[in-house]
Amino acid sequence: MNFKLWSRQLEEWLRSYNFDGDKLNFTHLALSLAGLILLSCAIWLVTRILIIAGVRISLAKRKTEWHRRLSQFKVFRAWSFVVIAYVFRSVFPHIFIGLPSTAAFAKVAIDITIIITFLMALNATMNAMVALLESTEEYSDKPIRSYKQVATIVLSIIALVLILAILLGESPLYILGGFGAITAVVLLIFRDALLGFVASVQMSAIDLVRIGDWIAMDKYGADGTVMEINLTTVKVRNWDMTMTLIPSYALVSESFKNWRGMFESNGRRIKRHISLNISSVKFIDEPLYKKLLQLDSIKDVLENRQDVINVYNKENSVNRDVLLNGRHMTNIGIFRLYAQTYLSNNPNINTQMTFMVRQLQPTETGIPIEIYAFTHDKTWIQHESVAADIFDHLLAAIPFFELEVFQDPSGTDMRTLTNQNR
Repeated sequence: MNFKLWSRQLEEWLRSYNFDGDKLNFTHLALSLAGLILLSCAIWLVTRILIIAGVRISLAKRKTEWHRRLSQFKVFRAWSFVVIAYVFRSVFPHIFIGLPSTAAFAKVAIDITIIITFLMALNATMNAMVALLESTEEYSDKPIRSYKQVATIVLSIIALVLILAILLGESPLYILGGFGAITAVVLLIFRDALLGFVASVQMSAIDLVRIGDWIAMDKYGADGTVMEINLTTVKVRNWDMTMTLIPSYALVSESFKNWRGMFESNGRRIKRHISLNISSVKFIDEPLYKKLLQLDSIKDVLENRQDVINVYNKENSVNRDVLLNGRHMTNIGIFRLYAQTYLSNNPNINTQMTFMVRQLQPTETGIPIEIYAFTHDKTWIQHESVAADIFDHLLAAIPFFELEVFQDPSGTDMRTLTNQNR
């Protein structure tokens, strides 16, 4: 290595470059640059070792969540680069003495560097703050990340304006005035971002959607838990473990279902029905009445109801030979009474909420008997288990009332019918 030869060649190349009349003192420039590099290294070591390490040790002793988040996003390192950039800005005039055009070029480069490093440091700090707020119970379900994204866009635009003002040598207000001519283009480019920001504000103001909510939106194929609320999209993890991205503004402008109200209530709804064969519905005769009296849960109610009916029929001299005369109980009515009593005695049913067994409009598939009740346990698995137990019991009890469940004939039914007709 011939260091002298290399330095002489470098000096000749620098002298051959046009610096607009700058009187180049290569030795002075080289020494100044070397000193600046050494000073920057010293400052970086001081900020890195003394200040940053001291703050980390202080926070580590307190064992705060701030320490983990600031370390995770390297906030101290980002701000140390800002300090170094400001040091460059302070000492560079002493390096380029006698080199006005070179100093001007260096000033522009250093000013831009300061803006960029400052923007990066602010972004790292905001990331740490967002992570910290999302880890707290109070803000874990708020769209904090979308506000951070808006702040990032605004700061980036400000940084861009300042950089253009430095490069063009104009006032930032002059640059902002030029943006008025391209407002339509800016609105078109940032349309989703602007709509998403407005939607995020609305969702937060009226508490429309939170992180962790279960929402369903058929148009976008979403049915699951909200994982993230960003500036332009809402990420939903569906129950089949797929991910769906919904535009933020769609949750404000379109219809969707949020199940949060159910989880915050005192129960989860059961709304299912059993279709009974219409031809199996009949008045209760004496043999069926004696059979139903064996049911302990409705025996007393059944006897009281029959006494009331007997008194009415006797007072009105009803001809009891024809069941259409007077008042009589039906097997479907007593089945509803039994189902109501069975549910009221079920400890898994919240009887303080809406609770009934009702008969719906008869259809070509029979008479629907609907169970409308709420379970205490709102978790999906336990809720479905309670509902299944209820319908298991009622389906097994239906034949006891000499009723039949309606269902379309199967292949086996058709073969049995065919064999009987032969």
